[in-house]
Amino acid sequence: MTMTGQKTRPAGLVAIDREMARQHADAIASYEGAAEMAVKAASSLKKTRRLLLLGMGGSHAVNRAVEPLYRALGIDAIATPLSEQLGQPLSLEGRTIFVTSQSGESAEVIRWFNETGGTDETFGLTLEGSSFLARTAPSLIGAGGTELAFAATRSLTVTFALHLAILAASGEDPAAALDVLKSPQNVEIAAALSALANVETVVTSGRRLQGVAEALALGLTELSRRPCFSLEGGQLRHGPMEMLGPGIGVVLFRGQDNTASLVTAMIVSAVETGAPTVVFDASGEEPVVGAVTLRFEPASGLAAIFAMLPIAQRLMIAFAEARVDNAGTPVRSTKITRSE
Repeated sequence: MTMTGQKTRPAGLVAIDREMARQHADAIASYEGAAEMAVKAASSLKKTRRLLLLGMGGSHAVNRAVEPLYRALGIDAIATPLSEQLGQPLSLEGRTIFVTSQSGESAEVIRWFNETGGTDETFGLTLEGSSFLARTAPSLIGAGGTELAFAATRSLTVTFALHLAILAASGEDPAAALDVLKSPQNVEIAAALSALANVETVVTSGRRLQGVAEALALGLTELSRRPCFSLEGGQLRHGPMEMLGPGIGVVLFRGQDNTASLVTAMIVSAVETGAPTVVFDASGEEPVVGAVTLRFEPASGLAAIFAMLPIAQRLMIAFAEARVDNAGTPVRSTKITRSE
């Protein structure tokens, strides 16, 4: 305790703060630095028109978030955990493969290359230029080096910036996403935090932004040590609505895209259950009465992700800090998972 009676901020959260403070600058540098390799990855995609996105943890959440962006370009993109690919593999034939690992040293990454030898159309995405992944496959390298704090924050933003470079090399206009990185929106989280003050756990959900919902659920679980989890909007509708009520928080993500009306319907349904409901909203639509809405400039795709993600990170950190004394210091995990 300090002399003012305030709780000293846990070292683990101070480390996360440090990562988050750098993430926008590192993301812009990553986008610029990856341009040459991004052209090669885009060229592979143009040739194969099929993409397999492999990763674990936060890297898999990123893959889930960019899956629809590649599909929108006419690429048959599928994201699957590396652990699943090792156990029940999809065919590698005729596919471009993106292996994502912020450390480049995860046990599954090393085993996948050892067992398959990789392919000529395999690319790595990593923050560590001297890692196993970067040495083994042509790789897009994020700026700023390995993330040191436990829960993924900067590594997510930087990896999204690497994807932005590939999408730009594929013909997408990166301007809106870059504008968000250069001028981040500061959205107040106090009302959202207050809404979630008494919940036992949080369920996150989205439609086209489901990958961001999954990233938030992972961070909430890691930091608060509560079983927070994510369900795609349709999946939440098919039965799991039974769990909703005043003790379960719901966090929904709504962008300016053709799934917004489905998210709106879920917001209404969640509010009706009495579940405290928070909405990250870049749809430009009217807020739903009864939900706490964090409003962003209307956006979709990576522009929406870059706007929402840092604010979602602040919410997950504050949620955890209110519940765990040493939030941010893992007790059962390590930053780099070297065992399967």
